Amino acid sequence: MLDEEGDMNEDSPDKGSEQEAATRRWFLKVAIGVMAFLNGLLLGIPFINALISSPAKKKPQWSNAGEMNSLPEGQPIQVKFGARTEDAYHYENVLYSVWVIKHSADKVTVFSPICPHLGCHYLWNQEIERFTCPCHASVFSLDGKVLYGPAPRPLDSLPYKIADGALFVRYERFKVGVPEQISV
Repeated sequence: MLDEEGDMNEDSPDKGSEQEAATRRWFLKVAIGVMAFLNGLLLGIPFINALISSPAKKKPQWSNAGEMNSLPEGQPIQVKFGARTEDAYHYENVLYSVWVIKHSADKVTVFSPICPHLGCHYLWNQEIERFTCPCHASVFSLDGKVLYGPAPRPLDSLPYKIADGALFVRYERFKVGVPEQISV
């Protein structure tokens, strides 16, 4: 209703509906803002995790490489085993390969299967009793030392532990082509 000056009276029904509309708009703005914040937070968690924890800080996990009694003593054998890797929210089963030389029931040597020269996979040559790299002719002794070829360092040994008659290996990759053993 209009008063004498032509202004809307506070008792007017239109004024109440305007206040209700303003209250609804304010509620919707707040609700949308809260929902946008929560969506951004949920979608940002993997990004924040990637910033906080770099892959270089993550230690490789121990993987069961098999039973010790199944390994021949004094003879290199290539052992393959599976491990589960994690990268943010991506989980993957990976098949690894290592060379194992059993010296006794509680002592082994575990070598990475990757040549330290340029990253080829080397093999055990039974005839000459040496590890040989088919790519660039590096030759390694049974203890991993370079006998000849372009390899800049001995074979990379991997950490292991023996528990309950099983061999556990912590698989790592190393930088190739450099004289130092640098984990990547």
